[in-house]
Amino acid sequence: MNAYARLVVALRYPIILAWIAGALAATAYLPDLSGEQGAPLEGLVADDSPAVRTELRSAELFDVPVLTRTVVVRRDPEGLAPGAEQVALAGALAVSQGEDPDLQRVRFALPVVNTLGVVPSSRERGTTVVTFLFFSPATFLAHQDELAHRYAERYAAGPEAGFVGVTGAIPARLDQFDAIQAALPRVEQVTVLVIALILALTFRAPGAALVPLLSAGLGYLVAVRALAAVGDAIGVNVPRELEPLVLVLMLGIVTDYAIFFLASFRRRLEEGAPRLDAARETTISIVPIVLTAGLIVTFGTAALLAGTLDFFRAFGPGMALAAFVGVLLAVTFIPAALAVFGRAVFWPSLRRRDPEAAREEERTRRPPRIARVTASRGGALAVALLCVAALLAGATGLRDLRLGFTLITGLPKDAEAHRAAREASEGFAPGLLAPTTVLVEAPGIASRPGAIRRFDRALERQSGVVASIGPTDAPRALAGNALVARSGDAVRYLLVFDHDPGGGPAIESLERIRDSMPLLQEASGLSEARVGLAGDTALAADTVGRIVDDLARIAVAALLANLFFLVVFLRALVAPLFLLAASVLALAASLGLATYVFQGLLGHGELTYYVPFAAAVLLVSLGSDYNIFVAGRVWAEARRRPLREAVAVAAPRASRAIAIASIALAASFSVLALVPLRPFREFAFIMAAGVLVDSFVVRSLLVPALISLVGDASAWPGRFTLPRTVEPDARDAG
Repeated sequence: MNAYARLVVALRYPIILAWIAGALAATAYLPDLSGEQGAPLEGLVADDSPAVRTELRSAELFDVPVLTRTVVVRRDPEGLAPGAEQVALAGALAVSQGEDPDLQRVRFALPVVNTLGVVPSSRERGTTVVTFLFFSPATFLAHQDELAHRYAERYAAGPEAGFVGVTGAIPARLDQFDAIQAALPRVEQVTVLVIALILALTFRAPGAALVPLLSAGLGYLVAVRALAAVGDAIGVNVPRELEPLVLVLMLGIVTDYAIFFLASFRRRLEEGAPRLDAARETTISIVPIVLTAGLIVTFGTAALLAGTLDFFRAFGPGMALAAFVGVLLAVTFIPAALAVFGRAVFWPSLRRRDPEAAREEERTRRPPRIARVTASRGGALAVALLCVAALLAGATGLRDLRLGFTLITGLPKDAEAHRAAREASEGFAPGLLAPTTVLVEAPGIASRPGAIRRFDRALERQSGVVASIGPTDAPRALAGNALVARSGDAVRYLLVFDHDPGGGPAIESLERIRDSMPLLQEASGLSEARVGLAGDTALAADTVGRIVDDLARIAVAALLANLFFLVVFLRALVAPLFLLAASVLALAASLGLATYVFQGLLGHGELTYYVPFAAAVLLVSLGSDYNIFVAGRVWAEARRRPLREAVAVAAPRASRAIAIASIALAASFSVLALVPLRPFREFAFIMAAGVLVDSFVVRSLLVPALISLVGDASAWPGRFTLPRTVEPDARDAG
């Protein structure tokens, strides 16, 4: 480390120039994350799920498609104008027969009016027309949305037409992209302002904010472009949803690590060390800690590669790449910048201190009362029990956790896709926009109307189903080749649920139907038939099920990565186990609190299915990150004094720096709530709450108490030792 520190300080100007040049080159020559996508749920669902296979099989068997993800909605609560239904039917017929040259890629248009009795449980009559649009394959999202609005302008516009908007998964995904891009500049600005304010107040110097912010800005430019380039190289579609997450993670972790560099550098300058010597000494003492902590976050988030969902396989490397770039910046650019700017970083608050007087002050300073309580056996037991009880109380919310898709309901209420979906739900039922297809295959099934009708009635009686549209009771517009295959060996049913098709309640209803399907077939006389489910609800159910199945692999990979680095750094086996257990407990409390807030207080039916898992991996890794700072300081102090005294002295010092770092990190993540989408607000809450719980409950109270309780056995099978490079001064954490 001495050689490395000398090298960084000697090459300080080339290092700074190299990072600036790298960021400019990445911006100029590497792709961004705004590339075109070909499917509305690309990367968000399990591509090889049974629902996808059923959807493809259904397209093979039937002439007319019944699943689409673009819908034009017209509604007038007072009643549609006379003739509105006929106009809707005429327009759909013209487009379906190819009579409109500008809409050739719209292969088929199917209008459904709530006066036709298609959905017997419709909330209204004569108020709403929804037109399902089916497109030619390989039509990109933006083009589909453009064609849908062109269709609406020609066949659903006018002062009395009651046009509300275009909705469905495709318009909703595009609205998501637009919301992210519109909010990104505001997220950048607010995050920078918040972090600058925290750092300026902490160090009482405006210049102290410039180094980490400049570092994070360079890291963001490199990471977001490198992420898009890596995705292109390996053929993985990187969702645009990652861009704000990369931004706040980069700002958060670089600020985290910069705080420790700044604190150590300032102390050395105050004690009279020359600028370059202070930079070298700071590099020697801080880089090993930051490098270990950063690698924990890098490998911990990369553990999402153990999952099978494309979103996670992009999210994991994306976060890992951002963390790794942040670590590289922290161990190169930050010490180089400190060596260049020196005392100017802390202007005007820097003051000189006598080194001997400072050491004597540190030696004689009485630890805070809570630290003394935590360091005693009885006090440690009480503190540990209280902390565990509080965390378990928060974790009780996990009992009610539901997962679902919030592609439409997660949009702002004034977004066109959300507004149109809401109006269609008022006119019909929430599930009409994306009905679930039940595909039934059996030789000659079309010639068995009794069995078809019985199965239809059995489906309609299922909990959560408001309508089952089958071959024997559908209007002529939906009959024929739409619900009966040409061969006569397959039929389809359309199930309309009473909740949002991608929401938790609809998913639960579908799972109940899937579980009871053998009984329904037997009671209807279709025991030999092969039954499959397709549609957005089935896709959501399959994807949530896949995530739950992946959980074990991802958890094992993430925990092993975290455990490995803790063991290597602390040179112990016992302490890493209870430190990691404390991080998991903090995570459970954070997810439980999110469930109480979003499902209980705000009345949402579910959390966005990928948010808890993505946040979990990050929180456990960041928790281990802080473990390095707390336990590392205790280990260093324990080489000079008895363990409980070391806990009382070192834990408060480390906790002060961790508190500042955690506030900056929590503030960075909380700014994601400015993106007006539910997944981002859920992620912002979980991350901010998790970081604060981890810092102020787990690291400040529970971890010191556990070390005191376990005692010298914490360091088993070794002693309280650390690599020599982190020994010089235990005060560097504070």
